[in-house]
Amino acid sequence: MSPTFGIAFGGGGARGLAHIHVIEALDELGIRPVAIAGSSIGAIMGAGMAAGMKGRDIHDHARSILGTRAQVASRMWKARPGSFAEAMQGGLHVSQFNVERILKAFLPEAVPDRFEDLAIPLKVTATDYFGHELAVFDSGDLHSALAASAAIPAVFRPVSRDGRLLIDGGIYNPVPFDLIERDADIVVAVDVVGAPSEAERKRPSSVDLMFGATQLMMQSIIANKLMQCRPDILIRPPVSRFRVLDFLKIDAVMAETVAVKDEVKREVERALAAHYQPQKH
Repeated sequence: MSPTFGIAFGGGGARGLAHIHVIEALDELGIRPVAIAGSSIGAIMGAGMAAGMKGRDIHDHARSILGTRAQVASRMWKARPGSFAEAMQGGLHVSQFNVERILKAFLPEAVPDRFEDLAIPLKVTATDYFGHELAVFDSGDLHSALAASAAIPAVFRPVSRDGRLLIDGGIYNPVPFDLIERDADIVVAVDVVGAPSEAERKRPSSVDLMFGATQLMMQSIIANKLMQCRPDILIRPPVSRFRVLDFLKIDAVMAETVAVKDEVKREVERALAAHYQPQKH
């Protein structure tokens, strides 16, 4: 009997566009995971895959909406507040976009409203701000869970759900492979957090420093998790030179990380060989 696969997609903003290569590689290998987990952009990519979308479909959708500034601007306009009262809700926060509205404008139609309508079970992480703990969603309203998971502080407003104030899932669990370690024989984890890079900027701005400090914190969390348990396959696309909001650089991100497809195929071959090897007693 063939081993089952689970996949965990990590958070990292625009760097998470590299997840598309991983999905395409699994499609080409004929692998359909039995469990998916995701944080932030990884939750969004995971939702697409869990809904039954192929990597090529996700790729085409992403390029169609992120390929031009005009398309992005048009969708951002659709996501604007419905009224002045809504815009002023909780005070004037010019920099804090409503992530639920933005997701609604950008998500593919194939992604359903509820977890129960997904073709593959999905676990979505968020951070319970006042509860000081990880929140994991796997049932009920899917869109609010995805919005909460992607609610990067200082960029998007927190999301309220079930009496909790929720922010970016990557803060507590940047690559949630531990959530599915018992759900599949072979677990694939994709880390797109990256780390501050000198390649593009010698003098980082205060915003760069804020996002870079978050990257370092997330890498520390991942390193600690890897000491406790490791996924069978860990993929780390070369994404460090891209900023968290570099979505308009989709072509550059995809070109820079294309070698990941072959890496995934090699690693799957290695993991399968290890799985079928007789266990030594």
